[in-house]
Amino acid sequence: MKDITTRADVEFLVKAFYDQVIKDDVIGFFFTDVAKIDLGKHLLKMYNFWESILLGNPVYEGHPMAKHFPINEVSAMEEKHFNRWLQIWEKTVHDNFEGENAENAIARALNIARIMSFKMSNARRN
Repeated sequence: MKDITTRADVEFLVKAFYDQVIKDDVIGFFFTDVAKIDLGKHLLKMYNFWESILLGNPVYEGHPMAKHFPINEVSAMEEKHFNRWLQIWEKTVHDNFEGENAENAIARALNIARIMSFKMSNARRN
């Protein structure tokens, strides 16, 4: 297996991940029923987000945390949901890639999941 080194690799990873997430029994409903994402538009944003993080190309524009607070108000985004998101991400990475960027993808996702879980929990308390 190869490492994540190109935009095409990022797109493959993100698409493979969302193919799983959308139909997942634990978190799929956030995407399909709560946020009701337009998958095509969402994937383009996520390709840019992960390309920026993993390849250092500053192509992402947006505020990911701000997009999640309204979802959290409709349906609580809890630690178990972030853990499932992370589990699917890690499996998708390991099933398709290996190397420094692949491991960085997992480490960065872990940090994102922890931060978002903490912030969503705090938002529900206020």
